[in-house]
Amino acid sequence: MTTLAQEFTKGIFKENPLFRLLLGMCPTLAVTISAINGLGMGIAATFVLLCSNIVISALRSIIPNRVRIPAYILIIATFVTIVDMVMNAYAPDLHAALGIFIPLIVVNCIIMGRAEGFARKHDVGRSIIDALGMGVGFALSLTILGAIREIIGAGTLFGANIMGTAYQPMMLLGSPPGAFITLGVLLGLFNYLFKRLGVE
Repeated sequence: MTTLAQEFTKGIFKENPLFRLLLGMCPTLAVTISAINGLGMGIAATFVLLCSNIVISALRSIIPNRVRIPAYILIIATFVTIVDMVMNAYAPDLHAALGIFIPLIVVNCIIMGRAEGFARKHDVGRSIIDALGMGVGFALSLTILGAIREIIGAGTLFGANIMGTAYQPMMLLGSPPGAFITLGVLLGLFNYLFKRLGVE
């Protein structure tokens, strides 16, 4: 059995949702035009993943097997609604930037995958560690992708100008094709690094 540390770090390295498993591509490509958007989406997804993992793990012996998927969707949708309302109230600019991709967290394959593949089979403690690891891994991935696109595509980082007034932004990275280009380069880089480090 894996240790709690291994359970946590697998979501960051070995089973990183974005760079290793290629999950959650829709919000990844759509919202990572800036680092703050990537971080905001990552935190929102982490909150939903953590809360839904806790509830699903706690109720795993109560939820009938034949209705488990609808039950998971209902649980996940509850926490997504909470995130949506809180973000709309306290971070309206970020809420507007993320738009429809906040409600779409309900059908995010990372969240559903962890509910079906992990939380329903393990106790609450391990489900919390798994959710935190996967959530942190996803949030880091989105933030890195958003930061690179923002720096090169706009000359800013978290909205602050870091490249100076003489910098000429590469507008391509701020466009939808730029998301594919940046993600492709990062996937190649991380695959190379993981191979060199012996991470399978």
